Amino acid sequence: MSPQSAVLESFDFQAWLRGRIQQAEDMLVQTLPGEDVVPGRLHEAMRYAVLGGGKRIRAALVYAAGEASLQSSVAAAAQQIALNHAASAVELIHAYSLVHDDLPCMDDDTLRRGRPTVHVQFDEATAMLAGDALQPLAFESLADMPIAPALVVQAIQLLAGAVGSRGMVGGQAIDCDSVGQVLSQDALQQMHRMKTGALLEASVLLGGIVAGASSTTREGLTRYAAAIGLAFQVADDILDVTADTATLGKTAGKDALENKPTYVSTLGLEGSRELLHELREEARMALLPLGPSAAPLASLADYIVGRDR
Repeated sequence: MSPQSAVLESFDFQAWLRGRIQQAEDMLVQTLPGEDVVPGRLHEAMRYAVLGGGKRIRAALVYAAGEASLQSSVAAAAQQIALNHAASAVELIHAYSLVHDDLPCMDDDTLRRGRPTVHVQFDEATAMLAGDALQPLAFESLADMPIAPALVVQAIQLLAGAVGSRGMVGGQAIDCDSVGQVLSQDALQQMHRMKTGALLEASVLLGGIVAGASSTTREGLTRYAAAIGLAFQVADDILDVTADTATLGKTAGKDALENKPTYVSTLGLEGSRELLHELREEARMALLPLGPSAAPLASLADYIVGRDR
């Protein structure tokens, strides 16, 4: 048994994950304006979009990378507060992207996390504005981190780059333009590294920035983030054809119905699963120099890959 496997066997990932999800949820409740604050209906829609469930994988990646990067085993109070802010920020951005993706002008979905999508529950204009408002709130959260100003600037620049035209939004634009087309594996990977991977990668790197990661640790986190960001989308594409709507909490099989290029349509189901497990091994190898403190990141890689069935 490898040292990494031995550490993972003794690590209670489920207990760790429950704790970090609760931290993120508590921070999101504090960060979002209350429904009693004007304009109340907009704030109600924002809270509906963010607090309606979700696995909080991006927040968990922030915490895990932060723990792997700390110079001591215990986070300083300021660093822990900053990790809460960063975890909140990536979840706010993720929620905004889902609200906009579900709009009639985009994917026109009616179900998200097992509930009516925001534009169905409220109306299209309110959903658009809720998404618009969640994005700047994420950057407010980062700006409030009680760490060195230079690190705050790095964090804001990183997240802004990850979600703009060269990241998440650009990937969504490519996705919209690719409906009905056959993409090569390289083109598909570029689209998904931008659309899905960029925010996941930013979540990992934000944790490293906040915790003051060394250059060696940042290098390992960067390699891990690239592999895990792509693995998440491969798993998502597999689930779209293997899971039902009740399991997914969103409409199953929609990619095939809309003739969207996916890993399954490009590589087939087994080819996609092979790629997924190759990416998990890449992620695990990237963590070897980080030692036992990377156990949460290694477990998250297994968790993400385990979504494929």
